[in-house]
Amino acid sequence: MRKNPVGKAIANILVILFCCIYLFPVYMVIVNAFKSRAELYENIFALPQSLTLEYFRGALKKMDFVMAFKNSLIVTIIAVLIIVVLSAMTAWMFVRAKNKLSKILYNMLILTMLIPFQTIMMPLMQEMNQFGKFFGIPFKDSLGGLIFMYVGFGAGMGVFLFYGFIKSSVPVSLEEAAIIDGCNIWQLFWRIVFPILKSITVTVIILDVIWIWNDYLLPSLTLTSIRNKTIPLAMSLFFGQYNIEWNMAMAALTFTIIPVIVFYLLCQKHIIKGVAAGAVKG
Repeated sequence: MRKNPVGKAIANILVILFCCIYLFPVYMVIVNAFKSRAELYENIFALPQSLTLEYFRGALKKMDFVMAFKNSLIVTIIAVLIIVVLSAMTAWMFVRAKNKLSKILYNMLILTMLIPFQTIMMPLMQEMNQFGKFFGIPFKDSLGGLIFMYVGFGAGMGVFLFYGFIKSSVPVSLEEAAIIDGCNIWQLFWRIVFPILKSITVTVIILDVIWIWNDYLLPSLTLTSIRNKTIPLAMSLFFGQYNIEWNMAMAALTFTIIPVIVFYLLCQKHIIKGVAAGAVKG
């Protein structure tokens, strides 16, 4: 069947148009990061008259980028690792248990994904205060408390994704053969099951990294001291009540999005593999 060249050309033009629309905010951020405030207010769409790193240096100093980057990195890495390990193990047990209790617990965990965070954020903060006082563990204004809450909110999506992949892509016969060969429960999971979950594991990691790295609301409720601020909280320093330093904010935002973009570009092929495997075998 011969393809219509006119239709193909129109489709390509539409794809290019949509790509330009999606990339336009990135263009705005990068271009305005090199402008002075006067130049920015004069024309936000024009290219900068000169390329200078002055505003990048000022932004890094004002937001203490190194400290904020370190805090964001600690929170993101630890929270994502815990979410992946606990979600994979929980989903595997739910799939293999095959009893009413496991189905009830699985459905309850999935239902938590439907609850908007805004409806529970104030009761959550009060509960964390009481919980911290009772056990003597500081949950407010601590990176550990923030990680604990991220694990709780990310568990539902992690279990949901692992559950579907394990159910469709991990054969029971393979596990039975490993048990016959002498594997215990821990060896069975780490040596047999978990390596098979590579593609869906990377998918969960990417989704959680993008979510946690860019999240502002939960850290703003949990963290108060300057030493614990993550990058999204440090970005708020450029937006004062009476003054907004747009050029420095754009410069800081450029540094903020680079790690996530690089991480996504390196791992995006695994997302495609994970989605394709689940679609074909499901």
